[in-house]
Amino acid sequence: MFHYTVETSKSIEEAISSITEALKEEKFGVQWQFNIKDKLHEKGVELDKEFVVLEVCNPNEAKKVLTANSLVGYFLPCKIVVYEDQNKTKIGMPKPTQLISMVADEELTSVAKDIEQRLIASIEKAK
Repeated sequence: MFHYTVETSKSIEEAISSITEALKEEKFGVQWQFNIKDKLHEKGVELDKEFVVLEVCNPNEAKKVLTANSLVGYFLPCKIVVYEDQNKTKIGMPKPTQLISMVADEELTSVAKDIEQRLIASIEKAK
C-alpha cells in the first residue's frame, strides 16, 4: 500500500492537535495547514466532509535528502492528512518509502525508511 492510515475516536480538531504534538517529539513541525473543505467553500464549491492536509518537515532531514538528490524536493514537505470518512476521523500519510522508490537511490531509501517509521510512530501516538 502506498499509504499508512489509522482511525481515531478523536474529532478532527483533537486529531490535528494530537498529531502536531506527537510530531514535535520526532523533531517534525507543521509548516502549513490546508483545510480543503474551507478553501473549496471560498471558491463556491461545497465538500461534505472535513479534509485537512498538514505539511510537515524536519529541516535537517530535508537538507539531507535535497543535498543528495534535488528530485526529492518533488515529495517535500511530507504530508499528513486528517479527514472524515463515513463519520469517522482518520489520520494518514503517503509512505515516504513508496515515494522515494521513484528515484531509485539506496541511500535515500534508508533515510525514507527512518522518516516513515518516525511519522508512523507519531500517527500511532496521536490516535
